[in-house]
Amino acid sequence: MNLASKRFADTVVLAPVGHIDHVTAEAFKTALGPHLALCAAGRDRLVLDLAGVEYISSVGLRVLLLASKQAKGQGGALVVAGLQPVVREIFEISRFTLVLNVEPGVRDALAKLSAAALAVFDAG
Repeated sequence: MNLASKRFADTVVLAPVGHIDHVTAEAFKTALGPHLALCAAGRDRLVLDLAGVEYISSVGLRVLLLASKQAKGQGGALVVAGLQPVVREIFEISRFTLVLNVEPGVRDALAKLSAAALAVFDAG
């Protein structure tokens, strides 16, 4: 799975595109791996911009849950942003909006995570 990344100061925004389901979930997990390894106290924070994700299955939700747990376990922070209506509905039905940090957009997520990242985002 293609996972575009863009750095804003101490925060990396990752943007998957398409569906995250049983076909793509393993590739998504593999693509997240190196970024999650750096998501720790005093290191990178992560924003997953899901604006380009049209659908996510339970397998994809599991990848997000495990990623969030790993980030927290390392003292890092992971925020999900930009949910499309269908994906938002899936998050709400499964109550993932209560389990993961979810923000309306990337700017909101950066504001929650890092003043420095927000400043770079707004400047550029």
